[in-house]
Amino acid sequence: MQIVFMFLDRFLSFLKYEKNYSVHSITAYKQNISEYLTFLNEQEFDVQTATHHQVRAYLASLMERKLQARSINRCISSLKTFYKFLLREGILHDNPMLLVKMLKTPKNLPEVIQAESIVQMLEADNIFEDGFEGQRDRIIIELLFGTGIRRAELLHVSENDIDFLQRTIRIFGKGSKERLVPITNTLAKSLNNYIQLKKDRQFENISDKLIVTNTGADAYETLIYRTVTDRLALISSKQKRSPHILRHSIATALLNNGAQLNDIKELLGHASLASTQIYTHNSVERLKSIYKQAHPKA
Repeated sequence: MQIVFMFLDRFLSFLKYEKNYSVHSITAYKQNISEYLTFLNEQEFDVQTATHHQVRAYLASLMERKLQARSINRCISSLKTFYKFLLREGILHDNPMLLVKMLKTPKNLPEVIQAESIVQMLEADNIFEDGFEGQRDRIIIELLFGTGIRRAELLHVSENDIDFLQRTIRIFGKGSKERLVPITNTLAKSLNNYIQLKKDRQFENISDKLIVTNTGADAYETLIYRTVTDRLALISSKQKRSPHILRHSIATALLNNGAQLNDIKELLGHASLASTQIYTHNSVERLKSIYKQAHPKA
C-alpha cells in the first residue's frame, strides 16, 4: 500500500510543478485518487493489477453512495489524468480508463442575478459602509462582477497587477495562465479609493495582495464567499449566491448586450469555447420570454 501511495505523491508533485495546478485542484485530485486507491486495496488490487472492471466497480460504489453524476464525472476525470501520468512514467502499459465513459448529466442553466440589480446595489449609498471594511466588500463585489474573474483569481491579485493607465488587471488563471482583463473608469476610481483606505490603516501585517483581512493579512476563500453571499442577500432571494454567480451574471449580461462569444471566452479565461457556450442557453431562454410577451400570436 505504501508503494501505491508513492505513485500518488509523485503524481501530485507533477500537478504542482509541471502542470501548475492550483492548491484547490490538487486537493481535489488527492482526495479522489486516495479514495480510489483505498478501494483497490480493500479489493486486494492496486493500480498495476486493476483493470477497467475494478474501475467500474469503484464507480458503482460511488453511485451506491448516492453521489451525483457530476461528482462521479469529476472522479473519472481525476482517474483519467492519473492513469495518463502512470503511462507516461512507464509504471503501466495499458490504460483501463479507455473503456470507461463519462456519465450523462443534465444541462442545468447557470443561475444569474440581473445585472441591473447588481449595478443598483453598487451605486446605492446605504449598502457599503464608508470605512475600510465596507469599501473592501464593495471592491470584492465590483471586481468579481466587473471583470468576471474567479474567486481564486481574485485572491491572487496584487496591487502591482493593476495598470491604472491602461485600465487593465493582470490575472493569473488556471495553470498559471496569464491574461489582461479590462476595467471601467468607475471600477478604477473605486480601486484607487480602496487602496488609499488600505494605506491609511497602516497595517503591521503588510501584504502585497489587493484584498486583505481587517488585520492586513491575505484574504482567504471563506472571507470572499461570506462577503458575496451576505451582500447579495440584500438584493436577491436566490439560494445560490456564491461568487461564481457574479461570473455567470456578467457573462450573460455581456452576451445579451451583443458581446461576441470569443471575446467573453477570453475575458473569462476559458480554455475552450465549449465552456463559454453555456451562456448562450440563458440568452435563448431570454429570447423565448421576450417572444412570448411581444409576439401577437404567442
